[in-house]
Amino acid sequence: MRIIFMGTPEFAVPVFQALVDAGHTVVAAYSQPPRRAGRGKALTPSPVQRLAEQLGVAVRTPVSLKGADEQAAFAALNADVAVVAAYGLLLPRVVLDAPRLGCLNVHGSLLPRWRGAAPIQRAILAGDAETGVGIMQMAAGMDTGPVRLEGRTPIADKTAGDLAQELSAMGARLMLDVLANPDRYPPVEQASEGMTHAPKIDKAEARLRFEGSAVQVERQVRAFNPAPGAFLEVNGERIKVLAAHVDPDTAGAEPGIVVGGALEIACAQGVLIPTVVQRAGRSATSAEEMLRGFPIPAGTRIA
Repeated sequence: MRIIFMGTPEFAVPVFQALVDAGHTVVAAYSQPPRRAGRGKALTPSPVQRLAEQLGVAVRTPVSLKGADEQAAFAALNADVAVVAAYGLLLPRVVLDAPRLGCLNVHGSLLPRWRGAAPIQRAILAGDAETGVGIMQMAAGMDTGPVRLEGRTPIADKTAGDLAQELSAMGARLMLDVLANPDRYPPVEQASEGMTHAPKIDKAEARLRFEGSAVQVERQVRAFNPAPGAFLEVNGERIKVLAAHVDPDTAGAEPGIVVGGALEIACAQGVLIPTVVQRAGRSATSAEEMLRGFPIPAGTRIA
C-alpha cells in the first residue's frame, strides 16, 4: 500500500518501522517540527523524523494542517491510507478523507476509556487493572472514531515507559493485520458509556503528594517514569523518584514525614518507600546508596 505515516515521539517509531519492514511504500512521514532540547537548546528533530531521514523517506513538519496549501499537498500524495501514531496535530476533515481508506490511528487505550493525549499515564494514575491499544478509524472529534481491532494487557506494576514500549509493539502488529485484511476487521462503533478524558500531563502533577494513600503516590511514580519524572524536595533539593514500593501499614505520622532510616515516607494511608532515585545532575541510583552520601533522617519533612 501507499502509506502516509504521521507520528512524532518514540511510541510511533516501531509502528513506522513495521510498515517499512512489511514492504509497504511510505510516501511521506509527517511529524511535529523540531523542538529545542538539551542544555544547549539546539533544535532537535523528533524520533519519527530521525527514522524517516535514515530510511530516505520524505519528511514534512508543518505547524498546522488547516491551510489549503498543506491540505492540497497531503492529497497530492495519492495515498491508500494514512497511519497515525501519537502525531500531536488535529487532522481536519479534508485530511481525514483524502486517503482512499482514510486514516487509521494507533491509540494507547481501550476506547472509549482514556480519549486524549496521555492515555497510558492516566490509566496508571487511575489504578486501572488493564489497558491496551486500538486501531481506530479516525473521525472528526477527539478519538471518537470506530475501532477495527484491539489488544489488551494487564498494567500490574508497569511504568508508563514499560507500557508505551509494549503497546507500541502491539499496535504495530495489529496495524499490519488490519492493513493486510481490512475486510476482516470492519469498524465497530465505540461504546456509548464509559468514556473518560486523558488530558496532557502537566509537569506540576509530577510532584509527589503524600496527603493521599501510599498506593496513589506509587502510581504517580510509575505514571511519570520516564517523563516528566515524579519528584520530591528535601531541603530545597529536587530528587526524582523512579521506583518505589508501598508498606500498607499506617505510620501514625503526619503525611510527608520521614519515619525511618530507609527513606520511608508517611502518607495519609500507608508508607511510601522510594527504591530508585536520582538527584539533580547525577545518575539514577538506589535510595540506599544515595542516603549514604545524602542522609535524610527520620523526622525530616518532605516537600
